[in-house]
Amino acid sequence: MSSRLIEMNLPRFPLLKDEEMKQLLARAQAGDAQARERLVNCNLKLVFNLVKRFQNRGYELEDLFQIGCIGLMKAIDKFDLSYNVRFSTYAVPMIVGEIRRFLRDDNPIKVSRSIKETAYKIQQSRESLVSKLGREPTISEIADELDVSREEVITALEAVQAPASIYETLHQDDGDPIYLLDQLSESDGNDLNWLDNIAIKEVLKQLPDRDRLILLWRFFGDKTQGEIADKLGLSQVQVSRLERQALKKLHEMMENVN
Repeated sequence: MSSRLIEMNLPRFPLLKDEEMKQLLARAQAGDAQARERLVNCNLKLVFNLVKRFQNRGYELEDLFQIGCIGLMKAIDKFDLSYNVRFSTYAVPMIVGEIRRFLRDDNPIKVSRSIKETAYKIQQSRESLVSKLGREPTISEIADELDVSREEVITALEAVQAPASIYETLHQDDGDPIYLLDQLSESDGNDLNWLDNIAIKEVLKQLPDRDRLILLWRFFGDKTQGEIADKLGLSQVQVSRLERQALKKLHEMMENVN
């Protein structure tokens, strides 16, 4: 970890219990500046730990830490107290998403204005359809709403995602880090062997929309299961199960192709 971040001398505040967290959130959202400041201070270590994922990206980690704090403050403002989830569960994808948006918008790989505009319209349409349908819309439903092809929707969504490295750290606790590469390994140790088959592109197209999106976001879009769960309105456990099922389908289809 960068010594410069350690030298930031982050204030040491105790972890908040759930009930105290809810009380502070209610007060902060009602305009209590002191409650908001305490919430920020007590969650700085969470931001600190998430920023570690973005080392070696060509940016000062102190700058990314500040961006992460913006995501934290947005999470405080937007968290719905009626959610039956812990605040940290909601805050993590908000913080990581804020950092990723910064990296994407400042990315040297430029995306055309027209594709960015399409992606923006897709997001607006998705939110509108979620409100109307009471569920996450399919790619086809978004395409129909915008009167564009499914391919244009998928292309735009993929274009605005930050490129992923197979050595990106997905998770790390007290043990060794789990890299994206680890999630793409076969049980016999032949890493990425099945990806070498060009037929996988055609097989992916045969998967249901949600399964395909989960795999694209998970393995090519640098999304965690928690972030995907937030996008799809599901729990992390549900996304984990759907991911396993989708990978199983993919392997079965690849075996049939071969």
